[in-house]
Amino acid sequence: MSTRLTKKRWATAFGATVATLALAACGGEQGSTSTDDPIVVGISLPLTGDFSEPGKGVQRGYQAWAKVVNDKGGLLGRPVELKILDDQSNADRVVSDYEQLIGQDQVDVVVGPFSTRLVVPAARVAEEYGMLFVEPAGAAKEVFEQGFKNLFYAAPAVANDHYNHLAEYLLGLPAGQRPTTAAYAAMDDPFAQGTAYGLKEKLEAGGIRTVVDEVYPPNTTEFSGIAAKIASSKADIVVGGSQYQDGVNLIVALQQLAYQPRLAAFSTAPTSPEFAAAIGNKTEGILAPTGYTQQASYPSNVEFVQKYTAQFGTPPEEDEANAYTTGQVVAAAITAVGCAEQGDCQRKLVEWVRGNTVETVVGPLSWDATGKPQGAHMIQQWVDGEIQIVLPGDAKEAELVYPKPAW
Repeated sequence: MSTRLTKKRWATAFGATVATLALAACGGEQGSTSTDDPIVVGISLPLTGDFSEPGKGVQRGYQAWAKVVNDKGGLLGRPVELKILDDQSNADRVVSDYEQLIGQDQVDVVVGPFSTRLVVPAARVAEEYGMLFVEPAGAAKEVFEQGFKNLFYAAPAVANDHYNHLAEYLLGLPAGQRPTTAAYAAMDDPFAQGTAYGLKEKLEAGGIRTVVDEVYPPNTTEFSGIAAKIASSKADIVVGGSQYQDGVNLIVALQQLAYQPRLAAFSTAPTSPEFAAAIGNKTEGILAPTGYTQQASYPSNVEFVQKYTAQFGTPPEEDEANAYTTGQVVAAAITAVGCAEQGDCQRKLVEWVRGNTVETVVGPLSWDATGKPQGAHMIQQWVDGEIQIVLPGDAKEAELVYPKPAW
């Protein structure tokens, strides 16, 4: 019972920002464990700082998952309780958060934060303690080159493969329609660069020449210089390796210079609900990769969209879905193995995830030995005032518009 002391320890949790969700659940006894004794899930998230916008989306996704689980009686007949710390988008802080959650607070299980920049150091802590580490947002290839044995990414594809369908489309165009030059601007962040440079590598191999290649710090807010280089290059296409605010700021800067590319693709930003208003509703034709669509017919997704919307008032987006998916993977493992605590149980949970396929809101997920998912992302585009799936063909909701209309 030594792993069940979290309630007493929360009051002295280093003054960290803590968000808790403790929802009653009913169910039968599991061994000697009381049904009043929650399964505590430890999480550190960037609720402030550079990654706060998607970080809050991930928080809502975890909260939605916990509520759905608890409304059905919890896991192993016990309620799920979330303990969430704010890492302030800081890699050093995320390390201390997970050390606190695992070592001091003795949470039963942990799940990952947002951003590759935070996932890698957090995963090192989880690995040190032998904890299962399912994460929603560490998609850069560097994550899977660290030798982690306990990490699993809960999404269809890694960052470098997010644009595979778009690369195939562009390189498959007739010679007279195919773009010949491309401009790239990417945040100095493994995920953001991974998405942009994964596409860059494939397009260069297909003969599309790079004319601008700019990398900027995560805290960049002024994009007039980068936008001027892109506009003066007259590149046929522009690709932004972006999170949210930087993607918005770059697009606005390009609009102000009246630069009109034949294609514009930005990771993450175009899928956010605030995006259209932020760029003056000039969205038509803008592309983004996505691992999630609200329209997916997977049974758990139909339930997720309905219950998330009832809980928060708006439908879920990709960040929320990836967090919910993370919870689904952990819940499947706990249910199958029949335990949820630190120690040998964690080894059993890791082995189960590594050897099984889990049905989720983004479809069936399975992983290779590095924790890399074995799927592909879809491509979304703003068409007729809404963002819709345009690639691949068997999932499309609208035809891809190319060249894009002027913004």
